[in-house]
Amino acid sequence: MKKLADYGRDDHPADDPERAQVAWAVAALDDCEGCNDLRVELTLEEVGRPGAGLVAHLSPGAARQLARAINTALREIGEGA
Repeated sequence: MKKLADYGRDDHPADDPERAQVAWAVAALDDCEGCNDLRVELTLEEVGRPGAGLVAHLSPGAARQLARAINTALREIGEGA
């Protein structure tokens, strides 16, 4: 089973010569061969290049660590809860 949680893309200007626009998707996954566990799948791809990105199969602990890091960065820029 794979269940999409959410997806989107950054709002970085498309004409920036140093940074590409990125699309992302997050899903819950229970059939990761080799993982033998439930996973959170994080996919990052350059906009316009589907299938050419990276996919991370995060354990629940690693997914929580990533969420904490994002929340910490949000607080640093005054946007945290």
